[in-house]
Amino acid sequence: MSVKVEASHDGVPHNTVMIIGGLIALVSLYIAMVGETILKVDTLAFFGGIAVVGALIWGNSTIKRLCSYGIGTGVPSAGMLAFGAGTVAFVAGSIFLTKTYGIWIIPIGVLVLALILGFIFGWIANSVENMKIPVMVRSIAELSMVGAISLAGFAVLATGKISFNELSGFIGAGIIAVGFMLGAIALQHPFNACLGPGEKQDRTNMLAIACGFLSMLVMAVISFAFLSAKAAVISLVIAIVGWLIAYLKYIKLSKRDAAAWLDAKPFEDVEE
Repeated sequence: MSVKVEASHDGVPHNTVMIIGGLIALVSLYIAMVGETILKVDTLAFFGGIAVVGALIWGNSTIKRLCSYGIGTGVPSAGMLAFGAGTVAFVAGSIFLTKTYGIWIIPIGVLVLALILGFIFGWIANSVENMKIPVMVRSIAELSMVGAISLAGFAVLATGKISFNELSGFIGAGIIAVGFMLGAIALQHPFNACLGPGEKQDRTNMLAIACGFLSMLVMAVISFAFLSAKAAVISLVIAIVGWLIAYLKYIKLSKRDAAAWLDAKPFEDVEE
């Protein structure tokens, strides 16, 4: 039996956030793919990072919806499970879809594969493990889709590529593992940091955006090994500027919602 604990009364419904975040992610991926495949430039690879940010906005709302049922300690588990299923969907999709349909179907194809895997994992959690949380199956399915599209975004951001045949560096060199951890932590952290009676949707979403750009910053540094210096610098600058704007906005919203704001000071050495 589960007991729902209300986090906050959102101004924007979850379904709307899901659609907006999903569209940002998909459109950004396709823009980057057009740049690489049609325009033959890698300077649009930074849209892979924008795709990650969009996916995390969606995932943050899903995490909040799932964990409002009193499973606050399950936030990290949900993040790891999401990216585990997302990794399988992304790798399998990039292999089989590229051979059968070409690269243009990959973003949507990996979402469908992640949806199927997520439904299976969600059903196991709810019915076999008997968690009986009303939104469990749908939430795990959504989070698996977020994990898959985020890893696709990281792949494009780091290498400019999305098909399995061109991802030997991303997968073989273990960059996918870095993407896994960056995405999973960025997915689970915002609601974990902001949950409580005073949690507000805009503040939590802003932290999710900040975490997305911070993850983009790390992958942008890695992209120097795969992309032209110009493309990597563009990604790095956008990540830094995006993170700075989002984080300062988050601090402003935190001050708005806080009962009091006390700036921390270092401990002073006291001689006895």
